[in-house]
Amino acid sequence: MEFLAQPGGTVNGTVRVPGDKSISHRSIMFGAIADGTTTVEGFLEGEDALSTLKAFQAMGVEIEGPDAGRVTIHGVGRDGLQAPAGELYMGNSGTSMRLLAGLLAGQPFDVTMTGDLSLSKRPMERVAAPLREMGAVVETAEGGRPPLTLRGGQRLKAIDYVLPMASAQVKSCVLLAGMYAEGETRTTEPAPTRDHSERMLKGFGYPVAVSGATATLSGGHRLKAVHIDVPADISSAAFFMVAASIAPGADLTLQHVGINPTRVGIINILREMGGDITLSNEREVGGEPVADIRVRYAPLKGIDIPEEQVPLAIDEFPVLFVAAACAEGRTVLRGAEELRVKESDRIQVMADGLVSLGVNAQATPDGIIIDGGPIGGGRVNSHHDHRIAMSFSVAALRASDTIHIEDCDNVATSFPNFVELATQVGMRIEVCK
Repeated sequence: MEFLAQPGGTVNGTVRVPGDKSISHRSIMFGAIADGTTTVEGFLEGEDALSTLKAFQAMGVEIEGPDAGRVTIHGVGRDGLQAPAGELYMGNSGTSMRLLAGLLAGQPFDVTMTGDLSLSKRPMERVAAPLREMGAVVETAEGGRPPLTLRGGQRLKAIDYVLPMASAQVKSCVLLAGMYAEGETRTTEPAPTRDHSERMLKGFGYPVAVSGATATLSGGHRLKAVHIDVPADISSAAFFMVAASIAPGADLTLQHVGINPTRVGIINILREMGGDITLSNEREVGGEPVADIRVRYAPLKGIDIPEEQVPLAIDEFPVLFVAAACAEGRTVLRGAEELRVKESDRIQVMADGLVSLGVNAQATPDGIIIDGGPIGGGRVNSHHDHRIAMSFSVAALRASDTIHIEDCDNVATSFPNFVELATQVGMRIEVCK
């Protein structure tokens, strides 16, 4: 599937983007092993979150929905999961595979997780290593890549794990394994990452202590079913925030967006570039802070992106690179080598795409240098990466000619109605099969 993004257009109105992907994943995982029935509203009906849902159905959990974002999970309790009949297919979802690895390490049965071509290239040794330290038996393919096999029946012991990289997925994996381990498991991260697991575990009644960069939990406690209202995903809202920031005359309000402090890098960076962003109706829903976000057009300027903001905006950088291309002057990103091991090498793929559109962009080992200037038309390959495809769709707002974006099928993993919403607010995107 290709997107044909026509030049020009503007962005106006009020929209609610789909539910947060990270929270949708976790609502299924924790609801499945809780005592009682968990209900979820605002669930993201994207392929990634559905991969998690199907995996738990394959392990004997009765789940109804999703129906218009509503899901009912009949929890089987902490020890109620059953061996699946075959391999668990995780599609394109690194979150599903890495978090489930932690949860499955403490089960009495063997399980193998596989994924699509993109997921099969992503590094899994980063979760396998700490799990082995806890006593799990974890097998990977060559180079620590999927498939990932966990051998059941192992007695896990708690560890004090200092993460070698800032990764919420690795942190969550270790904490989830810690629920099945003897003793007190601690994770310490080198820089702040999203804390949805810690917040949601507490919401389900599982005691988690957080002190600075360290999260601690003991094994053996149980989870109690709850109701979850999933906030709109700030990573999905990011495309529209940048769109409204770069399109002259734009004035857009995004409703009920999650503004977890570990996820607000996109807001902080755009504001530093001169973006006009205001938050209103701030409140807390199910332990997660949410707000309505109004973005109006404002001329942006190039900046040196503060390194402390990098983990807080790690998924939003592809579209931030588009903002940088539209800004006056030079934008420099450092300390973001993690972007090279996402669904694609997001540094290289974005640099190549921007250059093909006439933008001066240079990839560096841990970041990128972008000089703002005119954006032309042309053909770019998204490398089957949903965030790349949507980012170049946004770039068309300031392009002088049509942008053809190849391999857009994976947009469905995180934002199945992206084109519909984008068209609704004034962007000019056509889908070509």
